[in-house]
Amino acid sequence: MFWPPVILLVAALVFSLVAFDGFHASASAANNWILTRFDWLFTLASFSAVLLLAWVAFSPLGSIRIGGPEAKPILSRWNWFAITLCTTIATGILFWGTAEPMFHVNGPPDFAGVEARSDGAQRFALTSLFMHWTITPYAIYTVPALAFALAHYNLGRPYSLSGPLSIIFGRAATGRGGAIIDAVGLYALVAGVAASLGTGVMTIAGGINKVSGVHDGAFMRLAVTFAIVSVFVVSSASGIQRGIRILSDINIKFFFVLCAFVFFAGPTLVIVKMGGTGIIDYVLEFVPRSLSLGERAGHEWTQAWTVFNFANWLAWAPITALFLGRIAVGYTVRELLVFNLAGPAVFGGLWMTIFGGAAIAIDAQTSGALTAALNSSGPEAVIYALFETLPLTGFVVIAFVLVTFISFVTAMDSNTHSIAGVCLKNDAANNENNNAGLFVKIFWGVLVGAIAWVMTSTTGIAGVKMLSNLGGLPGLFILIAMGAVIIVLRTTWLSEVKAAQQPAPST
Repeated sequence: MFWPPVILLVAALVFSLVAFDGFHASASAANNWILTRFDWLFTLASFSAVLLLAWVAFSPLGSIRIGGPEAKPILSRWNWFAITLCTTIATGILFWGTAEPMFHVNGPPDFAGVEARSDGAQRFALTSLFMHWTITPYAIYTVPALAFALAHYNLGRPYSLSGPLSIIFGRAATGRGGAIIDAVGLYALVAGVAASLGTGVMTIAGGINKVSGVHDGAFMRLAVTFAIVSVFVVSSASGIQRGIRILSDINIKFFFVLCAFVFFAGPTLVIVKMGGTGIIDYVLEFVPRSLSLGERAGHEWTQAWTVFNFANWLAWAPITALFLGRIAVGYTVRELLVFNLAGPAVFGGLWMTIFGGAAIAIDAQTSGALTAALNSSGPEAVIYALFETLPLTGFVVIAFVLVTFISFVTAMDSNTHSIAGVCLKNDAANNENNNAGLFVKIFWGVLVGAIAWVMTSTTGIAGVKMLSNLGGLPGLFILIAMGAVIIVLRTTWLSEVKAAQQPAPST
């Protein structure tokens, strides 16, 4: 499972360096094929994940303790929530929280029935943020995380993607078949992580340019990428209980401080009003938006935004699920749904309300200052244009660059831990500091960094979107299979899970 994705990704990286035009044409063709053929399945599967988890929450499966009745948590609830949130956020909300609404305000799709830069366009933009960054994305993460946690800890399946899938595919998901499944998952994750790293690198480079005036070019982005990979390696060597726990604790506190600052320093009353109307619109439009009904179906906007966002989450989900499932041991299924789905979704909604609402309001109040930054310097410049309208600009920009840096280091740390666990099986998962596991983490970290640097230094945000779609397709089918695993566990296998949790009889 190690070599197939490595060979494929390294070959693509070399191809892009030697003959970029040919590589870009091939990647674009594959991207267009994915969007044309599977856009409907991306939205349907994502919506089904939400329904499935709602079904599980109110079923007897919700009371099952992951790891058995005697299992003890390895993390406190606060650290569990912090690590989960930081692992899944990476740099997504930091980059898109202010950039995405500017696209929607200035160019709403025709099916929205609103004029650009109108009140209706503002409402549409904020509702789109809720759609792309709250409940559905975290449902995409939680389905494979739950399937893996129960299969690995309660049924003794291997530490791999193929472990839970063997419940429905039997021997076909073991041996060579299992290696293929794990290899596909690794490829999907590397593509998705590289896409997210790309947005992080663009954000940090833009911030350094704003503070120091140093040109945001290929060399700058290479230096930022190198710094992220270097710091995550140091954190990886410390293990979950030290490196990831400490970084995520710092990170989430930074998140809340930034939210509070923008909320009180920005247009507070407007943010509250827009957030209220946005939530109402989101609830009313959840089903048609989730299923891309009516004119949304096959529309270019749907593919460029809704499918792109879901594809990025799907690329991360399979391998990230191993890490999220692992740190949930000792808690019940229902608690996993709270800390992997409900809590992060609420935070995502809070962040998008504050940052998205502030961006929309300030852009309107300044006659398009944020839009001008988007058009002149790209989406990575929008957040800094927002900070320029608030007090303590220099200090806040530095803090934001730091939190973006730490955020992706934390996510990288978590996911390469899972990659090492898959490549080395239980050896890396149970012994965090073994040299082989550390080497695998470093190798994948360097490869992800190289791919992200090439894409952001050549095609920018277009390359990020292509990487997300290319990684999301295999993740899509893994999500569907993991959903089937949960259905089987909820019905046929529930008795076996309960039996496996019964303490051994005394002798």
